[in-house]
Amino acid sequence: MDSALRFDISLSGALGAISQVGDLSMGQPLGHSQRVARLAQMLARAMHGEGEHLVTAQQVALLRWSGCTANADGFAHLLGNDVDGRRAMLDQTLGAEQMNAVHQAAPLAVVHCEVSGQIAKTLELGAAVEAGLCRIFETFDGTGRPLGVSHVHIPDAAYQVVLAGDLDILSRAHGLDTALSWINEQADRRYPAALAALLVRNAKVWLAELETTPGGLDDTRLERPVSLTLVGDVIDLKLPWLAGYSRQVAQIAVEAARLWGLPEPDQTEIGKAALIHGLGRAAVSNQLWNTAGPLPYGATERIHLVPYWTHKASRQITELTIPGEIAAHAYERLDGSGYFRGASADAQCAAFRLLASAVAWVALRSARPWRPAHNESEAARLLKQDASRGLFDAEICAAVIAAARGERRLPQPKSTLLTTRECSILMEISRGASNKEVARRLEISPSTVRTHMESIFRKLGCSTRAAATLKGLTLGLIA
Repeated sequence: MDSALRFDISLSGALGAISQVGDLSMGQPLGHSQRVARLAQMLARAMHGEGEHLVTAQQVALLRWSGCTANADGFAHLLGNDVDGRRAMLDQTLGAEQMNAVHQAAPLAVVHCEVSGQIAKTLELGAAVEAGLCRIFETFDGTGRPLGVSHVHIPDAAYQVVLAGDLDILSRAHGLDTALSWINEQADRRYPAALAALLVRNAKVWLAELETTPGGLDDTRLERPVSLTLVGDVIDLKLPWLAGYSRQVAQIAVEAARLWGLPEPDQTEIGKAALIHGLGRAAVSNQLWNTAGPLPYGATERIHLVPYWTHKASRQITELTIPGEIAAHAYERLDGSGYFRGASADAQCAAFRLLASAVAWVALRSARPWRPAHNESEAARLLKQDASRGLFDAEICAAVIAAARGERRLPQPKSTLLTTRECSILMEISRGASNKEVARRLEISPSTVRTHMESIFRKLGCSTRAAATLKGLTLGLIA
């Protein structure tokens, strides 16, 4: 991001926010991953006592679902509804035919594991956490995904987190007795029998402890600052056509806030709000997001709950309380026709208005599956038209448009990692373009695109487009 302001959050806050995105993506209640982290720690402590392995178990649990925005489109194609389908997959209510299709979909597991591993690497969590995330879908009997590796290649943390997750999800869905019976059946199939037996013996006490005793580790390493832009990137991976979207909104919103004269601390909060404003999007299936034309009433209501979920998730993270309140107004309109609150003009301060206008501007300037991006002059005309109809503040819209026009005069990120052509190709694939579409847009041959893609993957150390997109955004190669 070209803004001079930094949008930092503690490592603890980043892990919490990413875990909330994962919970919503998998159709789980907010806080599910936090519960699983505590259960995994209890199991790890019962196995090996105190030590660094407790931190590993916690962090693997919090990032367990961090790759699921990246393969949401794949699950939408596979199951119809990526959110409801994955919820059914986890609580063992998915039909046999669909469950078999999931087991056959190794490429989706590759995407998930590579992206979650890249997130752990970006956060500098260490090799043990990366290994646990990359083996999270492997099983004791060697029939897991994506590689079907043997038991000796699966770290304890992966087993601990999967067992803890099964206990939390199945006991909630079917009751404790049924959950423990299923876990016993999976002994030496899904996880080691001895570890499953240890969990079963203690499950009732540990679940009760979750309700009565505060959790977490007293670890000062969790206080170190990391970039909140990573959270925005993870949020945006849910839809190929949203790559870099939160970063763009943050840049426009912050520059518009500066032009408007807001003090730097307020600019920072607006920038953070922009990066997380789409968090609640994870709760809605890609099937709906990719639908062209008007949505039926029920679907529209689900879309309108996106800022509600963003607000609810961010309130559980102290550092995101203020940004979350701003983010919750991203889709409000001054005439009260917005959502989720339907707030009127009197209830919307400058920060709320700036973010809403910046979101609208970037949306107009971005391509969607059902329409191309509007050019600058057309986007400006449409935004001003909406302001004249009472949806936005006309003067703030002027600041947003001015900020957007100034953005293109800023220097581009300097990097020798990828060539100019490779950056252009990475930008196109980050938006969901196929090799043929990239070739057509850049007027080169498909074979040339393939050659460049191989070079991009080699230089970035990736093997999937989603992981290359995330790394390109993290390194500032694309925006």
